[in-house]
Amino acid sequence: MSTESMKISYPAIYAGTQYSQINFYSGTPDLCSVFYNQEENCTQRRFFITDANVASLECMQNFIQKFDDGIYENDRLLILGSGEKYKTIESVLSIITAAVEADFTRKDIFVGIGGGVICDITAFAASIFKRGAKVEFIPTTLLAMVDASIGGKTGCDYENYKNIIGTFFPAQKLYYFPEFLQYLPENQYNSGLAEAVKTAILFDNELFDIFKNDSQKINERDKDLLELIIRKCVKAKAEIVEQDFTEQGIRAFLNLGHTFGHALESTSGLGNITHGCAVAWGIGRSVDLAYQKEYCRQSFRDEVYKVLEQYNWDTQAIPQIVQGGGVGERLLSVMHKDKKNLTDKIRIVLAKGITDIVIEEFSDEEILSVLK
Repeated sequence: MSTESMKISYPAIYAGTQYSQINFYSGTPDLCSVFYNQEENCTQRRFFITDANVASLECMQNFIQKFDDGIYENDRLLILGSGEKYKTIESVLSIITAAVEADFTRKDIFVGIGGGVICDITAFAASIFKRGAKVEFIPTTLLAMVDASIGGKTGCDYENYKNIIGTFFPAQKLYYFPEFLQYLPENQYNSGLAEAVKTAILFDNELFDIFKNDSQKINERDKDLLELIIRKCVKAKAEIVEQDFTEQGIRAFLNLGHTFGHALESTSGLGNITHGCAVAWGIGRSVDLAYQKEYCRQSFRDEVYKVLEQYNWDTQAIPQIVQGGGVGERLLSVMHKDKKNLTDKIRIVLAKGITDIVIEEFSDEEILSVLK
């Protein structure tokens, strides 16, 4: 099992860690070798948090069994339910309760093993446990590898609103096993691709061309191509996070498709559509808005639509998953509660072209024009 690494640095004034070290591993995920090898000399206890889906993977059984057998007696393992419906303050508090009962200290390490939900709630729990314990991640989904695990955003949903509670608290170490992607259900794999396409539109012409020209290999989970995509996305997001850790400026570009997408997730019921599918639909709406405002050419809009359709994402103004009347108005109502808004207008990230991005505020009428 070979490994390579890179680092993301953060401003020293923020809690948690001054940098994230990202280690890339080849081959089958082997967590026992990573955390319990003979050369390791770790005096801190570890609190591993994962979900039922990850815990059931064949590659995880050796690691899970050692906790069942009591071999790792100083550390703890907590297995939570899987999916967006568990991204709640109750799940966060269950992590903290287990840490308190096991006598963990603020010097110990919380380790999230899973996708975006596990990464977000584990880091949020760590950030508020005794005013801040350390946190590390083992992202197991494509979405977590290219986006959710990087850059320190933590949090949970509340009353059907996405990520409305949270902190900035980056992981000190991340362990990347691209092989985990071969175990993903198709809908979760497809969800992660959407965040990677978003990154391509924002920062990387070459990556966008890969998505445009190699859809068959990507949909077939070509290992070499996936590793290239992951590394490109990590590099792009790392550069942005280092410039703007708390999203006061350029980091807000990463919300391309998210204001529309989060509204769709809430309106359809959290967990009924994957985050990536919602974001992909939101990218289509944002590009359509840019076209209507004459910020981009029709050829660019059509090119983005074509890429979205190659990965079976909805490009219709009103997605089929939302039932009933007044869908545009219902989506708009949720968009008004988006935490990124600064006035009574809605703040949207727009792409004028590949790597040509702006953020502007729009009226209700302008938003509704692309929701009908």
